[in-house]
Amino acid sequence: MKILMVLTSHDQLGDSGEKTGFWLEEFAAPYYVFQDAGAEIALASPLGGQPPLDPKSDDPACQTESTHRFKADPAAQVVLASTRRLSEVHADDFDAVFYPGGHGPLWDLAEDASSIGLIEAMLLAGKPVASVCHAPAVLLRARAPDGKPVVQGRQVTGFSNSEEQAVGLTRVVPFLVEDMLEQCGARYIKRADWQPHVVSDGLLITGQNPASSEAVARELLARLA
Repeated sequence: MKILMVLTSHDQLGDSGEKTGFWLEEFAAPYYVFQDAGAEIALASPLGGQPPLDPKSDDPACQTESTHRFKADPAAQVVLASTRRLSEVHADDFDAVFYPGGHGPLWDLAEDASSIGLIEAMLLAGKPVASVCHAPAVLLRARAPDGKPVVQGRQVTGFSNSEEQAVGLTRVVPFLVEDMLEQCGARYIKRADWQPHVVSDGLLITGQNPASSEAVARELLARLA
């Protein structure tokens, strides 16, 4: 199994003056799910190199078994620090793609031409595309061969409006994931805030929040089995 993980390169939280990036748990948990399953993992980001870490995801209260494992894993840290430039990767080289969240993807990956092309090529080739929390934002511009949004008519999930309100960033983000998915014609499904929730429909696998990251990764592996 060859799995590509695509992370954000964006580190500014709108005009708030605060930093953002990828969410550590949403990278670490899937990374080890894939590694422990024997998958070959490659990492990419729009700018390549070290993706920015959302500093809030490094708070003690947000740490999990997977994040502790990552912090004690120099090899994984080297891999993360040397992501490939997204424009240089090709869908043909991978069996699946996984997008960790964090607020960063709302600004760069949602509009990134290389990411959009990658998603469209993966789906056209019958390969699954998984994303968690804010990362379903990457589906915003992706289109099916008929020109319709790839999420149209599909059941999906992602960071809910109420969860965004709870973290106080409703007026900071460029768009709300829940609203965007519905506006693209998706059948958005959510559970209670912060509860693990995974939705799989066709080749699209989505998770609602950080607590869903490991389950999304396991669902992706099940699709590749």
